[in-house]
Amino acid sequence: MKGNAMIDSDTLWGLVEERARLTPDGQMLVDEGGRTMTFGQFKDAAERAAAGLAGLGVGAGDRVSWQLPTWIESVVLVAALSRLGVVQNPVLPLYRQKELGFVIRQTQAKLLIVPSEWRGVDFKAMAEGIVEGTDTKVVTADRKLPDGDPAALPPPPGAGDSGAGDEVRWLFYTSGTTADPKGAQHTDRTILAAARAMCERLAVTADDRSDLVFPFTHIGGICWLYAGLLTACTNVLVEAFDPAATVDIAQREGITLLGKGTFFHQAYLAAQRQQGEGGKPLFPDLRACPGGGAPKPPQLHDDVKAELGGVGIVSGYGLTECPILSMASVTDPDDKLANTEGRATAGVDIKVVSVEGAVVGPGEEGEIRVKAPQLFKGYLDASLDAAAFDEDGYFRSGDLGTVDEGGYIVITGRLKDVIIRKGENISAKELEDLLYEHPKVADVAVVGLPDPASGERACAVVQSADPADPLTFDEMVTFLEGKGIMKQKLPEQLEFDEIPRNPAGKVLKHELRAKYS
Repeated sequence: MKGNAMIDSDTLWGLVEERARLTPDGQMLVDEGGRTMTFGQFKDAAERAAAGLAGLGVGAGDRVSWQLPTWIESVVLVAALSRLGVVQNPVLPLYRQKELGFVIRQTQAKLLIVPSEWRGVDFKAMAEGIVEGTDTKVVTADRKLPDGDPAALPPPPGAGDSGAGDEVRWLFYTSGTTADPKGAQHTDRTILAAARAMCERLAVTADDRSDLVFPFTHIGGICWLYAGLLTACTNVLVEAFDPAATVDIAQREGITLLGKGTFFHQAYLAAQRQQGEGGKPLFPDLRACPGGGAPKPPQLHDDVKAELGGVGIVSGYGLTECPILSMASVTDPDDKLANTEGRATAGVDIKVVSVEGAVVGPGEEGEIRVKAPQLFKGYLDASLDAAAFDEDGYFRSGDLGTVDEGGYIVITGRLKDVIIRKGENISAKELEDLLYEHPKVADVAVVGLPDPASGERACAVVQSADPADPLTFDEMVTFLEGKGIMKQKLPEQLEFDEIPRNPAGKVLKHELRAKYS
């Protein structure tokens, strides 16, 4: 083992420099094609790209939006923009004219960096149409960044300034699944707090190899960049998740930290099951399956530990506004790994508030509210802040949950994801967790649909394990009754569909509501 001491810095660029000094030959990045980059090469490439961007007129304080796939060049771009002191805005590749146009108008970005074409989408044409009539310039980057002489660069911004890590350097937009996306302002220090907490709970070392299977532009992807620099672990980049191809890459690269969310864990588990009972382990080096993005079915932890290996799923809870505010530990017992999202990470202050506004005690359900070192610095549209924070300065997560006597957090749903049937509150997550245990269910989402008689009815949307042998309505009712569910909570509608998820693994329930209402 190479140890797990983490280096220290207030800024991302400070981490890049320090890691390159300490372990210049350590492998930092690998992509699906087998290209590699060391920490030393990463720093050099970032400085050359920074010089190239400076030649395009980009400097400290400018805003730069970029929408690139999970490429080595995307990771280099992040460091290059950090070297210049830019406020950077990573944009999910799934954003199209409406969402991307909103972001560009709000950020007033100096540059918008996109691929010319990727996965059948003409990003260049889309970007040029969006910026027409604005001062934003479009730069295409197809696995090649602007290049220049680092000798022409000014000193790194904030060098020697202890407050440099507190300047806003990041704009992350929420997924915008139900309304215009919201731009959360982050600093290097807020992202560092999240990444450090994650590394501590996962006990990440330089021996670890992590698969980055969701979009790097997601705040979780940026956290894994920081994690690699903090610990010298290797990030294996997957341009676009494909269950068959990605399994092969994970095998080839000896991944030790596998998955990063429910959807990915399910895909890896399915691949292992295809080996048959007693088949060889696909991932013999596996230590843990980090989780996040959405609550997991408890049964999934047990299945992953038994069939994939390692300690099972070690999940965390957070939001774009406050990532990794809680996380399980690799040393936690199985019941906590299966049923909770771990405990609050260092410096995080959580209170649970009832719908009446009273702080509740251990084990009682309410809205999770938080103050934390990784909490964002407010929205770019400051008019949104008043509703986002309570009178004591706690961020309103919008998530319902409990915190037990030991500090372990259980997310029970969203404030807006409680189905109210004839005045009775029904937890969608409670039903989902139970239905996931049925052998005919591969994935499930429960949504509330308008009902003229009861106000709302519960609709279970099931993705079948075997489409030729789907779950029947009577089987569902019998199964849930066998779990002790009261009749008032039983779903009144059963549909079959592929469960739609965003790249971070969150179920797009608004799509299901629209489809089945």
